[in-house]
Parts: sequence; C-alpha cells; structure tokens
Amino acid sequence: MTPAAGGSNGNRSPGAGHDCAALANAVTSQAAGASAVFVRSYEPGEGESDLPAALATSAFVYDNALAAIALVACGDVSRATLIGNALSRAVRSDRTFTDGRVRNAYRAGALGEGSPALPGWWDRDQNIWAEDTAQDGSSTGNAGWTILALLTLHQATGDASFIADADRLMDWVTANVSSGAGFRGGFHGYDPHSVPITWISTEHNVDIYAAATWLYRLTGKAKHAEAAAQARRFVERAFVGDHFLLGTKPDGSLADPALLALDVQLWPWMAIADGPAKWRSALEFAATHLNVGDGFDFNGDRDGMWIEGTAQASLAYRIAGDPAKSRQLLMMLEADRAPSGFFNASRTARVSTGLSIDPTKTTPDFFYFKRPHLGATAWVTLAAAAWNPFTGRRVD
Repeated sequence: MTPAAGGSNGNRSPGAGHDCAALANAVTSQAAGASAVFVRSYEPGEGESDLPAALATSAFVYDNALAAIALVACGDVSRATLIGNALSRAVRSDRTFTDGRVRNAYRAGALGEGSPALPGWWDRDQNIWAEDTAQDGSSTGNAGWTILALLTLHQATGDASFIADADRLMDWVTANVSSGAGFRGGFHGYDPHSVPITWISTEHNVDIYAAATWLYRLTGKAKHAEAAAQARRFVERAFVGDHFLLGTKPDGSLADPALLALDVQLWPWMAIADGPAKWRSALEFAATHLNVGDGFDFNGDRDGMWIEGTAQASLAYRIAGDPAKSRQLLMMLEADRAPSGFFNASRTARVSTGLSIDPTKTTPDFFYFKRPHLGATAWVTLAAAAWNPFTGRRVD
C-alpha cells in the first residue's frame, strides 16, 4: 500500500486482522483462480441449509464495492483488485445497455467471458427463469459506491483504467439521474424497460458528492465539480434543525420527517469534511433516536440492532474524536461474528427499515435478517481499520 492510500496501520484495531481474513477467504474461495470475482453477499444463517432463491446467487454491488475498499484498508490490494476488476467489467459491458451503468447485483462467483451475468433462479412453480426487479435495476447510490471503490483501487495500484471506468460511470449518473437540484434514485425493473425513480435520496447524494469530489481532484474536469456541487446543495437542503431527512418524495417535496435512517445521520459529515459544524449534531440525534441496546437500529422503531449501521457509527465516533466509544461498539459487535468470520446483518431474527425493496411501492418490505453478510463484515473491517471510505484515508 502506498503512503497516499492512508499511511501506516497504526490506527488499526486488534480485531481487524480477523475481519480482513474473513474477506480474503471469501474472495479466494469464490474467485477460484480467476482474475475477476463478485463475492456473494449473504451466507445461510443459523438453522438454514440454503439461502432463499432470490439471494442464493446474488452479489450486491454495494457490498462488493465496500469489500474492495475494506481489503485495501487491510493492505490486501491483490484481492481487492479481483473485485475491482469485476466492477470495471460491469461498467464496460452490460448484457443490455451500453451507457456505462452498473446493476444493483450481479451473479456471484468468478467472471467468465462476456458481460457479467445477473442473479437469477429457476422458478419451478412457474417453469421460468426468474430475476429480481430490484437487483436488475441501477441505484444512484450503488453507482457512487462503485466509483469510490474504483478510485480507492486506483489510489492503491496506480492503474489509470480504474479512473477511466469511474469517469464513465459518473457520466452515466450526470446524464441520467441529475435533476439539477439533486440526483434522483436511479432505475428499477427488468430490461430493457426499467422505470425511472424520481425521488431523491440524501444518502445517494452524499455518495455522489464523495465520488465526484474525488474524481475532480484527480482529473480537474469541471463536470465533476458541478456534480459535487449539485449533490452538496441537496444534502444542505436535507439538514433540518439537528438531523438529516431521508430525502424527497417522488414529487420533489421533502420526505416525511418521521422516516429516519441511521446512515443518513452519519454519512454527510463523514464524507463532507468542510460541512457545517452543526451537521455533527446528527450523531447525537442518532444516539438519542436510533439507539437500541448497546448499538443502533436502522430506523426509529428500535426493533433490533443493525450490525452494518452500528459499525458505521463506530467509525463515525472515531472521526468525531471519540475513539473510546468507537472501540466500545466494535468490541460489542464481536458477539455478532458467525463461524465463517462474517458478521451477521442483524442481531435479532429480523430488523425492519421502514422502506420498500420496490421503489415504485410504498409498503415497507425491506428487512435485514440474521445471516452472515458481506456488507456488514466490510463495515466492521473499515471501522476496525479506522478507514474513511469516502476519502480513501485513515482517520487521524
């Protein structure tokens, strides 16, 4: 790892090595010697012999982008590059579209020739090959995280192709989801007639701000500065009093203030270093309104601990200058480590988000279950390594 990638490992938690090993083992076992791999997002939970069909072959691009960044934080650039190569392939080649978009999920495992395959399963009841509309879609936030992973890999390897792929994906974002007042949610549904998502997510705009700012720093291209400025203006709009709102409704009006999400309270000031000091009040807001037990829930119903989000909070406390609280959360999360080394997505059997998997519907049906999760493991690794994925640097 080069000094520019974040310096020494002196800030790394003693438990970080176990987390790095779990990610490394997952990459090695699923790459099977190939030069590019998407890692499966979930493992069967306790008492399960198999995953549900809709998850059995799914490698969510967000989870894989996080894992690539976390592996760089571990100093394991070679395995991070295997995931990065898959992300690059996804940007360059799609089974249907030629515009540089990435899907929300790909089929787990080593990549062969041609465009990366999408997840799916044989539905015996209907006698058809089935796919998931949400997984086939393209979320703006997932595009942002893919760009961050590619830029992290460029920083670690010096390979200019990662910048080129990140640049192409950002062009897709600005050409297809920009509203002028923030970046919309993306696209949902089956090929080739995916449906535009018209609401705007605060979280997505944080992701795009971080990605566009990094790209501008590397390329000096005004288009990236303009994208970052648009995303930041929306994040500023979403801050109300002492916390951040979820985003907007499809009509552009601000979201219901009763809808809360933990990551929305943490990511803006983690990603926007020169944001107003008052933004950090959102951490105390989260500690008051989103806490559950010794950790954090996804939302305000406090029906269970969200492991990924609690790890995000650990890193947030480190950035906020409270390393003791950061370590406390990490030590507490050890109880959520599965035998494989992965961390479960939730501590209880199920945690609700208050959101819908299908962005065209309003019925909440998006849950996290107590299954070993690549994304949760990556966030715990980032927190243990004190690595800010939005900036590509260790926390001072």
